[in-house]
Amino acid sequence: MERAKAAARFSYSPYSRFPVGAALLCADGSIVTGTNVENRSFGLTNCAERSALFAAVSQGRTEFLALAIACPGSDVPIPPCGACRQVLSEFCPPVMPVFSAGKDGTILTMTIGELMPKDSLHGLKERRS
Repeated sequence: MERAKAAARFSYSPYSRFPVGAALLCADGSIVTGTNVENRSFGLTNCAERSALFAAVSQGRTEFLALAIACPGSDVPIPPCGACRQVLSEFCPPVMPVFSAGKDGTILTMTIGELMPKDSLHGLKERRS
């Protein structure tokens, strides 16, 4: 969570003024961070979670153990948005924990499976096994 908080400091969020940082624990023990990067065309904005995941994949990492999300300006922990859930479910197992924290340090813990129940991709992978 400390690495996610540190990543939030690099947020480019002039429109929402809502910095977010993410830290993705990779299977090799490395941690890849990301932050939200906004654009005046909100549809082109990238969330911290996807920034971290895309950076990790760009470095050749495709197996992940956990994700921490820090929203230092939020009164409550914020879980990933729908787009991030969809992208995370492509690479992360349903049992992988996701930790979200707001400014008071309270941590919400969920799994990818709880965030994306009945994910068709995981069902397809299970049927192929």
